[in-house]
Amino acid sequence: MPREVRERQMMDAAVRTFGRRGYQAASMDEIAELAGVSKPLVYLYLHSKEELFTSCIRRESRALLAVVAAAVEGEGAAEERLSAGLLAFFTHTAEHPDAWAVLSRQARAQGEPFATEAERMRAEIAGYVAELIGAAAQGPCDAEGLAQALVGAAESLANWANGPAGMLPRQAAATLMSLVWAGLGSLTAHGGDLSK
Repeated sequence: MPREVRERQMMDAAVRTFGRRGYQAASMDEIAELAGVSKPLVYLYLHSKEELFTSCIRRESRALLAVVAAAVEGEGAAEERLSAGLLAFFTHTAEHPDAWAVLSRQARAQGEPFATEAERMRAEIAGYVAELIGAAAQGPCDAEGLAQALVGAAESLANWANGPAGMLPRQAAATLMSLVWAGLGSLTAHGGDLSK
């Protein structure tokens, strides 16, 4: 079997294990067994548990960023692009619950250096959102602050929607757009000044 295929199997097993059991409770034995390989092979390919966890965070961050970036790219209206980005975000987190658990809970709960890896992903998503808010406002506004608030709300809603609530991605995206677009529409109408 080619190395990249074997490594992907091990990474998939690691994401599943870390996402369901957490970093501390996960064992390299369990990851190896789930991947169908020996424990020494996991260490040979992916080194230590810490390096494996870091690799999982990076891989899953890249995957989430790629789907959000693809959804918000283009020349459409800011509202449509933001809605598409939210739908892509909620769809990805629903379809990859273990990956989302690694990014949203496990990485941050373990502190450094893992939290920094997750924060990089969050900052990139907030950057996309700030750009869209700036385009919608058509004037000065605190686009970065609003983007941070929106990203935080999206993360919380994804955690809730993927839990017992079982909200569909389209419902989650529509709920958040309903909440934020009225405020963004106010920014557009008043040239970015919410005090009017």
